[in-house]
Amino acid sequence: MLRFLIVAVTVIGFLILSIPVLLIEWIIGRFRPDLRDISSLRIVQGVFRLILWETGAKIDVIGYENVPKDQPVLYIGNHRSYFDVLLTYCRTPGLTGYVAKDSMEKIPLLSIWMKRLYCLFLNREDIRQGLKTILTGIDQIKNGISMCIFPEGTRNKGEGMLPFKEGSMKMAEKTGCPIIPMAITNSAGIFEDHIPFIRPVHVILEYGTPIYPKELSREEKKFLGAYTQNRIADMLNAHTGLLEDKKGA
Repeated sequence: MLRFLIVAVTVIGFLILSIPVLLIEWIIGRFRPDLRDISSLRIVQGVFRLILWETGAKIDVIGYENVPKDQPVLYIGNHRSYFDVLLTYCRTPGLTGYVAKDSMEKIPLLSIWMKRLYCLFLNREDIRQGLKTILTGIDQIKNGISMCIFPEGTRNKGEGMLPFKEGSMKMAEKTGCPIIPMAITNSAGIFEDHIPFIRPVHVILEYGTPIYPKELSREEKKFLGAYTQNRIADMLNAHTGLLEDKKGA
């Protein structure tokens, strides 16, 4: 329970103390939007790293060299925990907007930071609004901002993965940007598996080799979501052995 309280205090404290920071960032943005963007990115990444350190989690990162540093990408990952965002966001080399459920737009201060960092809010019940969100994501990639989406549509609480939503791949299909598959193992072990306790578990985050939609066959392009999901599934299967090796060590 102590770890949970420490993390909760950090999150709430940051949101409250960041009010003057948001004002300063707004002023900077009036003259240097690029400087404000990078400043906001690094501030939040620093807070996320602090929170992950507070959980005590042992995080193994594999394949980070597969992430291009000189172009926007579409990150695609499986989703088991709120901590998936922290795990992946603190490692993005440049501006990256996440696609989140629209209910998060109602959270005071947090939603302001999310909008500042080019996050988008997706209404899964309204097809027209959902399409607008995807089109905005396409524009952001064209403007040099990477995007990240978890195509299962929600945090998966069962075994395996839920089917990926094919529409989530449109941002890569329409821009030609590479897809970076991300496989996350045991992130739910930090919190979701035993709410309200936070445990210092072993987590694996793996970045697969980039997928370039234009280089795929017609059939692979047609079912790009399933193709990407299979790539992630292969990495997750390999993680099982890695976790067992750590337990036996």
